[in-house]
Amino acid sequence: TIVEQVRGGKEVTLVPGQTFYEGPDDVHTVGRNASATKPAKFIVVMVKKKGVDAVLPAE
Repeated sequence: TIVEQVRGGKEVTLVPGQTFYEGPDDVHTVGRNASATKPAKFIVVMVKKKGVDAVLPAE
């Protein structure tokens, strides 16, 4: 289980099997394991243009 949030949004708790989407203009502000005792894993899939940076500094 993980907790995630984008700028301007609410924290969302995701359990195994759930998905989330962050748009190209979203700023990821929170990403953490919801458990103090169990490890968390998640897979990131990014679709981007070739030759363009995948991550940009937040303004």
